[in-house]
Amino acid sequence: MHEMSLAEGVRELIEDAAAREGFTRVKSVRVEIGELAGVEREAFAFCFDIVMAGGIADGAWLDIVATPGVGRCSVCGRETPLANVYDPCAHCGGFPVEVTAGCAMRVIDLEVE
Repeated sequence: MHEMSLAEGVRELIEDAAAREGFTRVKSVRVEIGELAGVEREAFAFCFDIVMAGGIADGAWLDIVATPGVGRCSVCGRETPLANVYDPCAHCGGFPVEVTAGCAMRVIDLEVE
């Protein structure tokens, strides 16, 4: 379950930001998770609550923004939706399709006090 280490990374990011910017409590955390990122959103949310316990983000609201997978077909040049990294183009069936969105995970912002 790599979601636990991802949640620990978010906690470290939050603590670094708190030390740098001087806030003492985090009310909410908004995280983008791409459909192609290989992260189970439900597992990440479960791990987030465990990892944040006892820290400045204890009890913080987690808002997960899901980003759909999108790619550009090298055959027809059109953008195509992707459910998996190695899917063919939905328009022409061509390969390869270069992933252009939906493969990242990042903290978008924090609501702090």
